[in-house]
Amino acid sequence: MKRYQLIDQKLFIENRKRFTVQLKPKSLAIFHSNEELPRNGDSTYNFKQNSDMFWLTGIDQEECTVVMFPDCPVEAYREALFVKRTNEHIAVWDGHKYTKEEAIAASGIKNVFWYDEFDGLMRAVINMAEYVYLNTNENDRASNTVKYKDLNFALQMRERFPLHKYERSAPIMQRLRSLKSPLEVEYMKHAINISNKMYNRVLKFVKPGVKEYEIEAEVIHEFIRNGAAGHSFTPIVAAGKNACVLHYIDNADTCKDGDLLLLDTGADYGNYISDMTRTFPINGKFTARQKEVYNAVLCVMNEAKKMLKPGVLLMEYHNEVCKVMEKELLDLKLLSLDEIKNQNPAWPAFKKYYMHGTSHFLGLDVHDVGMRYEPMQAGMMFSCEPGIYIPQEGIGIRLENEILITETGCIDLMEHIPIEADHIEELMNSK
Repeated sequence: MKRYQLIDQKLFIENRKRFTVQLKPKSLAIFHSNEELPRNGDSTYNFKQNSDMFWLTGIDQEECTVVMFPDCPVEAYREALFVKRTNEHIAVWDGHKYTKEEAIAASGIKNVFWYDEFDGLMRAVINMAEYVYLNTNENDRASNTVKYKDLNFALQMRERFPLHKYERSAPIMQRLRSLKSPLEVEYMKHAINISNKMYNRVLKFVKPGVKEYEIEAEVIHEFIRNGAAGHSFTPIVAAGKNACVLHYIDNADTCKDGDLLLLDTGADYGNYISDMTRTFPINGKFTARQKEVYNAVLCVMNEAKKMLKPGVLLMEYHNEVCKVMEKELLDLKLLSLDEIKNQNPAWPAFKKYYMHGTSHFLGLDVHDVGMRYEPMQAGMMFSCEPGIYIPQEGIGIRLENEILITETGCIDLMEHIPIEADHIEELMNSK
């Protein structure tokens, strides 16, 4: 049993059709679930499903594999799912695992076998294929040096079956996963609504003297009580100058009177994520300078949203957003015209106060896959998250909403979540 409402199998049936139509004739494709990762001693980290495996099958469990071979002469192997064989010992110690019937209901795949049967059946099937599509992590933000299931399997396959022609699944999956179906958007909206509840809870809780980790506890409390699996990424709860550290995750400092709090969090609901950032005054009242900088960031966000539409290239969009940011930094007297005139083109002057990108893909992963050098399309989901960081003033402000690209522009899926400075003050000071 999962915390989230199970997704209609029609989504995964359609996803597999979208994938297999991209394959060359006589092709076989294989995807694996993630492995359980060791932590310390005999413990493991909480299991998180491989996003490609989930997108194709809806199966949310370790030790599972899906094989797609549309041209296979044996009907049972044209689409086959392998799930972990359970037993009484596993049931007692680890709990329920998918039955074959449950795996069929979740995935829509009619041919389900046990995972320990995969190797034997694979030997009988693979020689009927000319091309073999294998999956690896090609997210261009990834810097993981640890070997993982898909990578190990790819190495083994090339050694065992050296004369087959191997192809990459990742480019196909990146393009497909970046286009969200209406059902996927609804699940992401659910995760967003959980974030909204969390935010309103935190606004009532924050005050001078509380610890950042106490706020983190309020965040996870609201996530879990609303059916989320937990955080979609390690939360950033950064008070005062800590907000100038972009990936601050210590969350151990004290919230001081007069400082701002930057809260960058997201809920994981049914493997779909939310990603939201808000910055607000710890004592419930912005100073004049804080509000001036805050409104500058909000202005950049509002202008950036107007640029998100089909046909736009992500890098060109970011360059245009930075022109807006440059003007705001001039108005804030953080930059001068001379600094801009004499700037190093490889590191423009604005980067002293705004050093990260404005948008990234969203979906099953918080930094989701997508082709960043290809034009935006309707159905894509992006963050929009400008920020200004002034360490010398102890001010770090970032605002972030989730944006859905449509045929005519975009929709801000978080526009109902308070963001205007006056509204935030009103909520923090109301009983």
